[in-house]
Amino acid sequence: MNNSPDLLVIGGGSGGIACARRAAQHGAQVAIIESGPLGGTCVNVGCVPKKLMWHAGQLAHALDEAPGYGFAPVTVRHDWAGLVERREAYLRRLNGIYQNNLESDAVEIIRGHGAFEDPRTVVVGGRRLQPQRILIATGGEPLIPDLPGAELGLSSDGFFALRQRPQRVVVVGAGYIAAELAGVLRALGSEVHLVLRHGRILRHFDGLLGEVLMQEMRDAGIVLHTDSGIAELRQQGAALDVGLRDGRRLPADALIWAIGRRPRIAALGLAAAGVELDGSGHIAVDEWQATSQPHIHALGDVTAAPALTPVAIQAGRRLADRLYGGQDGAKLDTHMLPTVVFSHPPIGTIGLSEEEARARHGDAVKVYQGRFKGLYSALLEHKIQSAVKMVVLGPEETVIGLHSIGPGADEMMQGFAVAMRLGATKRDFDGTIAIHPSAAEELVTLR
Repeated sequence: MNNSPDLLVIGGGSGGIACARRAAQHGAQVAIIESGPLGGTCVNVGCVPKKLMWHAGQLAHALDEAPGYGFAPVTVRHDWAGLVERREAYLRRLNGIYQNNLESDAVEIIRGHGAFEDPRTVVVGGRRLQPQRILIATGGEPLIPDLPGAELGLSSDGFFALRQRPQRVVVVGAGYIAAELAGVLRALGSEVHLVLRHGRILRHFDGLLGEVLMQEMRDAGIVLHTDSGIAELRQQGAALDVGLRDGRRLPADALIWAIGRRPRIAALGLAAAGVELDGSGHIAVDEWQATSQPHIHALGDVTAAPALTPVAIQAGRRLADRLYGGQDGAKLDTHMLPTVVFSHPPIGTIGLSEEEARARHGDAVKVYQGRFKGLYSALLEHKIQSAVKMVVLGPEETVIGLHSIGPGADEMMQGFAVAMRLGATKRDFDGTIAIHPSAAEELVTLR
């Protein structure tokens, strides 16, 4: 038991574990504090279980669409409880894998809640640790609004605690979490109402993506309440009575708040540590992940960096490489950041939206876009919409934004991100032979 390790990591999520393991592999003595299941949000109530539920929704769509390809219509009963049981068993295996990996790298796992006593001391249980360096990587937690009856709703974390599928669901939010949960629930048979504060979903993404997704949601039977909001929730027997701001009321078996997340830092004792926050309530860090205390670092969702697991992982590994691996210039690089929304249909996006590009570069921006219905839809009654957009800059037409919605969009973007990081131009895309027939070819044949 070493109470003065080289590095103490507070938080056993993706970023914290990535940094701890990489630092230990470089020869540092490392300890990590975590009170809950290892893997953090991503493994336990985020990316991994979300993607498994998305796969279930995709299978439901495939069963509905199978008659278009000559299969006799079938009536199936989905076993939500069985799916959850298998999902949770898989997550427990992942928790064990994370523990084994940490132990194999000689990282000490300390169970409990860590808090600062002073800038150099962290207390967990009855143990006082005084490491050389400290990393804060405690992640985020869902926001719940302050309005009457709000506690009757579920957070996005609470969605994963559901052991039975609610038949009537109200989802509140306009971001990727709301889009994903609404799509899964509708695909698996729930009546879904999506309440949006403004007129469009995914307002921080390129406008084309939200426009197409909203139409697909309506076609799937999701009821969209735009420019709306929740006024109150009331318990009505076993159900909920949901009051909208315009006076309408919706009966529901569950309401899910998907209105954003905040950093999980309230119990850390940051004031005692002298760690400053930024204007948004996140821990303020520089480009090297250093806080206002140079020996204390922070990464992931406690900072204002994009709240994506691969971002936290890269930040953690680069930090360890710089501090303990002799790589002086190693740091997080989010240039041409790719990301995916696992909606129905999925979305892939890289770089700047058209709106961001025009605000930043004005008339130097040009846009190429197209809409189509992929070959998969050719024999289906419902033709799934797909759309792509390329945002280019200057006379060289350097590609600074790439956006796609439709079947396959989630998988096609990773390779394009590599090309864009290397400065690919529209001419480079045009000179690339297309893979036919595919959705990806639309991005190298735009006119």
